[in-house]
Amino acid sequence: MLKVLKIGTLILLAALLLLIVGLNLWGAATLGHYTPGADTPRNAEANRVVMVFGATGSVGDGLLKAAMQDPQVDTLYAVTRRLSPRLEAGQATGRVQVILHEDFTDYQAMGDILATVNTVMWGLGTTSIGMDPETYRHIHEDFPVAFVEAWLAARTAAPMAFHYVTGMGTGENESARWAQDKGRAERRVAEMAEGTGLRTYGHRSAWIRPTEENAHPGIYLLEPLLKPGHLVIRAVDLGRAMLEISARGDEIPNGALIDNRDALEYAAAYRRHAGLD
Repeated sequence: MLKVLKIGTLILLAALLLLIVGLNLWGAATLGHYTPGADTPRNAEANRVVMVFGATGSVGDGLLKAAMQDPQVDTLYAVTRRLSPRLEAGQATGRVQVILHEDFTDYQAMGDILATVNTVMWGLGTTSIGMDPETYRHIHEDFPVAFVEAWLAARTAAPMAFHYVTGMGTGENESARWAQDKGRAERRVAEMAEGTGLRTYGHRSAWIRPTEENAHPGIYLLEPLLKPGHLVIRAVDLGRAMLEISARGDEIPNGALIDNRDALEYAAAYRRHAGLD
């Protein structure tokens, strides 16, 4: 019996190893569609006013941290139902203006604020596991579409950029309903932005590592296994990639889908410009 268990364990480990190797080979071969231009001008006004959604989650916390650390962000709003330690600290110092909000399909009360916003980092979302499909669709499609509609009603002049974290595997032609919902949202907001100063981006990130304050130590052990395929990005670096893409104006067109390797490239460009590397 013990011998059978050992054999079974070895088979499982071998299968896991093959899966990891396969993912890395796939990532190395297929990811990466956009590269930061060496001579692309950066618009210093592109991130003057930033708004973050989902800041209490593991991804949104990193987006918020990136925006808080950026000296070119003059005004930073966080739209949220509740507070987190980072939001409380940012609110206490005046770095973050927290907007407590309940209905993410209604932004009428924010019209004056939306008229000033340049960059939106949308990390609001949840897992599809165990969730009613229609509720999931409502959160991941209706919420961002309603926001972009309200934002465009308040302003249409560039610079404006909407960054939506949709995740790897998203797409209207995928078999999973969650992937279709997010893919449809990506398309709809891009179509709404056509002919305006707004550019929208779907960030189809892979494994997003939480901030150091929230990361489990085990994550650091697993992370190196996925780095060869460009399948890991720090949440704060994802935020930096968003800020860098916003600052580079039309280098990446409206409706572009940013994969994990793209985000890594733009995060690296941000760090070089900011003197962080």
